[in-house]
Amino acid sequence: MRAIILLMLMSTPALSWEFSVDKVCRLDHVEPDIAIALTYDPSGPIYSIALTRPQSWRNDPVFGISFNGGFPLTIRTNRHRLSSSGNTLTVTDSGFGNVLNGLSENATATAFLGGDGVSFSLAGAAGPVAAFRECAMPAGTA
Repeated sequence: MRAIILLMLMSTPALSWEFSVDKVCRLDHVEPDIAIALTYDPSGPIYSIALTRPQSWRNDPVFGISFNGGFPLTIRTNRHRLSSSGNTLTVTDSGFGNVLNGLSENATATAFLGGDGVSFSLAGAAGPVAAFRECAMPAGTA
């Protein structure tokens, strides 16, 4: 399984932030060192962010993301879980306002766990984040 994930991440060119919707709202971004997938499932309702790397994340009780740019912000949580391989870190919650603000208002972000971190670009994220917000909270539902 690790080999498949590694091949996917290494062979995929860096993509822009992309929004899509089927049964859930989805926001994806891939870079050589990390793949990020945000989802909103209205049946929950629940938000999730999954960060997949070629190598395993260190196991630590606190996960965080620091957003750097026009609206600097650091978010920490102990409500994360690692996949059985350790390559994917997932956080779920009933609200992701700070995460979405961080993604749309900044230039870069660094996800970290146990002193181990990976940085990624937020260039071009604002428009897809706005579409994700609209999908997750259509006008008139707030």
